Amino acid sequence: MAGKAMTKSQLVGLIAENSGVSKTIASGILETLAETAISETKKAGQFVIPGIGKLVKSNRKARMGRNPQTGAAIKIPAKTVVKFRVAKACKEAVVPSKK
Repeated sequence: MAGKAMTKSQLVGLIAENSGVSKTIASGILETLAETAISETKKAGQFVIPGIGKLVKSNRKARMGRNPQTGAAIKIPAKTVVKFRVAKACKEAVVPSKK
């Protein structure tokens, strides 16, 4: 259905070409974006990338589950997870709504 996903080096090359900077600078920009997204999500609970979406830190409640091998009920503890919510504009651009 879909082709191969873009690699990090391909993305760095594209950023460098489109912005007129070296691949080293483009790689630094990408690394800074990733580091900032992680630190801000840790600190503030969310990080927005305009036009694409946002990373959100979320608390998942404790719940009961089942061991698939034995069928025995097990308690799954509460934990914090990171979710990515896609922006509406991005979603509409990738998969247009059927009206």
